[in-house]
Amino acid sequence: MIDLDIPGYDRLELEHFVTDFSGTLSEDGTLLAGVKEKLNDLSEKLHIHVLTSDTFGKARDELKGVHCTLHVLEGFDHTEQKENYVIKLGARTVVALGNGNNDIRMLKAARVGVAVCLREGCSGEAIKASQILVRSPLDAIDLLIFPKRLIATLRK
Repeated sequence: MIDLDIPGYDRLELEHFVTDFSGTLSEDGTLLAGVKEKLNDLSEKLHIHVLTSDTFGKARDELKGVHCTLHVLEGFDHTEQKENYVIKLGARTVVALGNGNNDIRMLKAARVGVAVCLREGCSGEAIKASQILVRSPLDAIDLLIFPKRLIATLRK
């Protein structure tokens, strides 16, 4: 758990890290270097949930050895499925990471939404739905491993 009082912002009591996979933790279905180790470090503080449409069919193999719950989305309206997943966990205890239009509702629902912009790009609406924009998933994870960075970013 991360328990943090941010001056002029609010108190955060985070228990879950919910993240997209494609274009967020990976490029072209391959997990970015260093992400596996960082996620395992973060798993000592938060429960990690990876939600994915698994566009490239590689998420399960790429996440082997990562202490996380993998949820492969099925059917249609993945935007709604991601939002409902966050709500079911208890949205006020969730920090979410994503980059695409199908992440917007998840980012809005979470207590803290973090948009990431990799080579695939980041939807402008995903950025608007977030409180923080980072340049890599490693930066996003480090915000949680070193929570004083959240204070520096979110305080008023």
